[in-house]
Amino acid sequence: MFTQVCNKIFNQSIAAYHEHNDVHQAISNPYEKSSIEHLLFLKNWIDTVQWHLEDIIRDPKIDPVEALGIKRWIDRSNQERTDVVEYIDSYFLGQYSKTVPAADAAINTESPAWAIDRLSILALKIYHMQEEATRADATPEHRAACQRKLDILLEQREDLGTAIETLLADIAAGKKFMKVYKQMKMYNDPSLNPVLYKTEK
Repeated sequence: MFTQVCNKIFNQSIAAYHEHNDVHQAISNPYEKSSIEHLLFLKNWIDTVQWHLEDIIRDPKIDPVEALGIKRWIDRSNQERTDVVEYIDSYFLGQYSKTVPAADAAINTESPAWAIDRLSILALKIYHMQEEATRADATPEHRAACQRKLDILLEQREDLGTAIETLLADIAAGKKFMKVYKQMKMYNDPSLNPVLYKTEK
């Protein structure tokens, strides 16, 4: 099943990041660049680095200049994340390019890749909640509360995986069809963000 492949690669990416646990470390993607596995690893790596940037920027003692630099880093990361999601959707468009949708085929509220985006984030939540549920210096109450949350996250991943597999099967059977709308982000575009284009004059 495709989502099992996703979960395996996401866990692999998270484990690779935490070997050094450094937001500045270079990615070491083990998969062929033209493969879907490469895109899945890259997608989760971006998410993992951003997860830790979000932790760092919440330090109440952080230097404001450093915080601004991290905020801009997060903005770039969000754009990269969106780009990779669109590449993954392009893969699915290729996979189902010969499928003829039925006359009554419906479109889903989100594309397969955006659902896989949520699966990647869930992998990170599960990893870090597992850490908290087993943290030796935490109270028993803290560990128990985190274990309950972890159980819910694991159930959520199971349900999301089932939903994604159903969506892919429906697209393959022509019961649903997909479109890819390029994300028209405005804040990073100097021609669309008024703060940026006004400063250029």
